[in-house]
Amino acid sequence: MAAMSSVTIGPLTLGAGGPLALIGGPCVIESEAHAVELALAIRDITRAAGVPWVFKASFDKANRTSITSFRGPGLDAGLKVLDEVKRRAGVPVLTDIHETWQVAPVAAVADVLQIPAFLCRQTDLIVAAARTGRVVNIKKGQFLAPADMRHAVRKVTDAGNPRVVLTERGTTFGYNNLVVDMRSFTMMRALGAPVVFDVTHSLQLPGAGDGVTAGQAEYIETLASAGVAAGVDGVFLEIHEDPPRAKSDAQNALRLDRLAALLDRLVALHAITRPAPLAAAVQA
Repeated sequence: MAAMSSVTIGPLTLGAGGPLALIGGPCVIESEAHAVELALAIRDITRAAGVPWVFKASFDKANRTSITSFRGPGLDAGLKVLDEVKRRAGVPVLTDIHETWQVAPVAAVADVLQIPAFLCRQTDLIVAAARTGRVVNIKKGQFLAPADMRHAVRKVTDAGNPRVVLTERGTTFGYNNLVVDMRSFTMMRALGAPVVFDVTHSLQLPGAGDGVTAGQAEYIETLASAGVAAGVDGVFLEIHEDPPRAKSDAQNALRLDRLAALLDRLVALHAITRPAPLAAAVQA
């Protein structure tokens, strides 16, 4: 059993009994103007709620359902947008990487390099990300048990980087559905890494739409509350001011005007159920 660690991301500290953090933003970069405007709005809401926040958005959604799906602006244009968000909103940023050649340019801008769930066993990608010294957020594959993430953690730490975060985003539950096992949060925290709950991706219905990923956004508050009560260190939310018009994951994104109330609820829950020291949590 590993000792519980914390990870510093810009001005915030994730884990080790610290404040509940938010990783949030649009699924994909739709335009610079949209990303900046949304970031500024989320910044104001998180400041009022007292919630540390990391902006997230993808420059390329490489695993879309259909060949015709919008993927984003691409690496160069996307990194320029993320850099502008950092400058204008004054927050750390997170984005996905899919191939080893993307690692160096992305690490020059992003504070957190995210390994997508489908790639959580890709050794070369994880090791390359780890060697940048940036925080590496690894999403647990929908096909993996929580304890299996110990191998992914070791790939980062053996590369000399202790700055690893694990994110739960649901487990395959038959065709076109996902389910979240609340035990997974305790199991992954026992690996020594802070644990984040990706609420909105856990509400996907993969492939269940007509060439798009369907979802059940009506359960965001329910799952987020359950995850915080179960002891996560942070929540991950896709946020959009008008989800039906979002260019990716429209059916499982949180509407911006619901964010403030949700954060107030989650902060209150976290104050009651703040994760216990690891040994006590595991022995209980």
